[in-house]
Amino acid sequence: MWVFDEYAQAYDLWYEKPFGMSAYKLELECLKKLYQQSEISLEIGVGSGRFAFALGVRYGIDTSKELLKMAVRRGIHGVLGKAEALPFKEKAFDEALMVVSLCFFEDPIASLKEANRVLKAKGSLLLGLVLSGSPWAEFYKDKAKKGHPIYKNAKFYSYRQLASMLKETGFSIDDVYTTLFEAPQDEQPLRTKEIRKGFWQEGGFFCIRAMKLPF
Repeated sequence: MWVFDEYAQAYDLWYEKPFGMSAYKLELECLKKLYQQSEISLEIGVGSGRFAFALGVRYGIDTSKELLKMAVRRGIHGVLGKAEALPFKEKAFDEALMVVSLCFFEDPIASLKEANRVLKAKGSLLLGLVLSGSPWAEFYKDKAKKGHPIYKNAKFYSYRQLASMLKETGFSIDDVYTTLFEAPQDEQPLRTKEIRKGFWQEGGFFCIRAMKLPF
């Protein structure tokens, strides 16, 4: 997506601002509760590689050349490509991740089918995302309406929609954690560090592990 090339520097620097840094640390802790450390893992929509680097994910794919350069500098084996047509063999990875990326994919169903294809039997898909219906999704939708260059390209899905898409593409939700339990804003550091097991609509960031179903 061209917008991420144009705003690559600003996107990556967001993680070093007071709010961005605190949100990143909290989201990372949430993901760590579900990430199954693997030598052969892939982040689909790796961006600048901050999550992949912190989690020890070795491989990443993205459509943005500029963000991918940053990921490579962070030690990720980066590949330029689309989530809807992954340039990898079937059953190549133990685990795949989609962190704050599904909402930007052109075709989420095709992306999830591709994730399933490249996962080994009993492989898992870890998603970290904002879901529609949460106060934070409404906050970002409002930014989109006001012309935010990145959020105006995002499409948020409800938990029910996501569960349906995962089932359709050969996955079953295995475990869920929720965090970001405070009023939406993007200037000040977060005060609440709570991470709850399960799906809580009032939260802002959801970590979902789905297992590949046998066929």
